[in-house]
Amino acid sequence: MTSRLTEINIDCADPGRLAQFWCAALGYIVLDATDDLVEIGPARGADAELLAAVRRGPLAPSIFLARVPEGKAAKNRLHLDLSPIDTTQAAEVARLERLGARSADVGQTGAESWIVMADPEGNEFCVLRSLAPGEFDL
Repeated sequence: MTSRLTEINIDCADPGRLAQFWCAALGYIVLDATDDLVEIGPARGADAELLAAVRRGPLAPSIFLARVPEGKAAKNRLHLDLSPIDTTQAAEVARLERLGARSADVGQTGAESWIVMADPEGNEFCVLRSLAPGEFDL
């Protein structure tokens, strides 16, 4: 018996603003929204189709962005890793910066193959090597 990763939850001050960033970064859409909670994820079909797909195998998880009163206090203990699929790592970093991300220092040495960034609310994430044709081939 196994479980599936179906949702990721991120506490934040402004769920709508953070949803805009992550939708643009990941190609997700807003699936449901209130003032205090926004769910984003890949476009999906009817609930019965989604349930059947989840039972068959892993799918990209949705992300819940929940308003909380306290601010971010320290480095994340869990973070997202993004892999560019149709551009170089440097071009993807530049695109994410235009969307509101910034470079982040979490103690990296500079020898890493990934780039540490932070979303508009300071949540760290990494941009890994590009998987684009010509950048990464098997």
